[in-house]
Amino acid sequence: MNLLNRLPAWVAQHVVALRTVLLLTVITGLAYPLALTAVAQVPGLRHAAEGSRVTGTDGRTAGSSLIGQSFQDAKGRPLPQYFQPRPSHAGDGYDASASGAGNLGPESVVDTLPLNGRPDSGRQSLLTQVCARSKAVGALEHVDGARPFCTADGVGAVLGVYRADGTSGAVTRVVSLNQACPARPFIARYHGVTVRCATPGADYGRAVAVPVRGDAPAHPRVPADAVTASASGLDPQISPAYAALQVPRVARERGMAAADVRRLVAHCTTGRALGFLGAPAVDVVELNLALDRTHPVKGTR
Repeated sequence: MNLLNRLPAWVAQHVVALRTVLLLTVITGLAYPLALTAVAQVPGLRHAAEGSRVTGTDGRTAGSSLIGQSFQDAKGRPLPQYFQPRPSHAGDGYDASASGAGNLGPESVVDTLPLNGRPDSGRQSLLTQVCARSKAVGALEHVDGARPFCTADGVGAVLGVYRADGTSGAVTRVVSLNQACPARPFIARYHGVTVRCATPGADYGRAVAVPVRGDAPAHPRVPADAVTASASGLDPQISPAYAALQVPRVARERGMAAADVRRLVAHCTTGRALGFLGAPAVDVVELNLALDRTHPVKGTR
């Protein structure tokens, strides 16, 4: 007779449960991990399984080709001898332990202005973040950083419009919501009413926010990926257009011919996945390491 049949029902149930736990532990806790480890050692997969590590000029691991890095000095200024990645909201920038996005959407156009000159008391809208980055990239690359809905001083061009009947009727008052006094508003008048600068801490909740496109070109010189972060905050790739914008600066700083820099860019450019998914991209980490190996400059990291 089966031993389980001679045991009390509750004991037999526990024995069956224990056997199941032991079997699943062997399969999922031992056999499955060992099988995956063995598969990961197959030529062509081992590099990715080990984290797609890249080696620096000193022969030591310098990071991963799958995770971006910030190429800035101690004060957060871009190092001109390096290609710059896209912005990152992961911690202080490309922190793999704090992956994340800025979580601001297209309706984020009005800033919270800082009080008494304390930057930590304010908050930039997504629009102003994009405008400020575009202005900074334009200055770094010596190109026009203007883009639609941005002021010349790098904030969102948004008016707070007051009307006689709330949302309709004649315009009675206009405020440039993202330009704190004593800034000069980006336009002098709107519908015949003088535009005023904004007072930090003032309540403009009754105003209708009106973004103003301005006369910036429809296709800005600064590409979109230069002013917006990825969803993970860790992507190491930039568009070929953003890489091309940076070629003259990097070539000048490293004493290279622009054609030689372009060849390295092309070497670090990947095409569309499966030939049709996504878009071509340039891995900034691999590109900067290649520059350090072939054309090092004094003070590179």
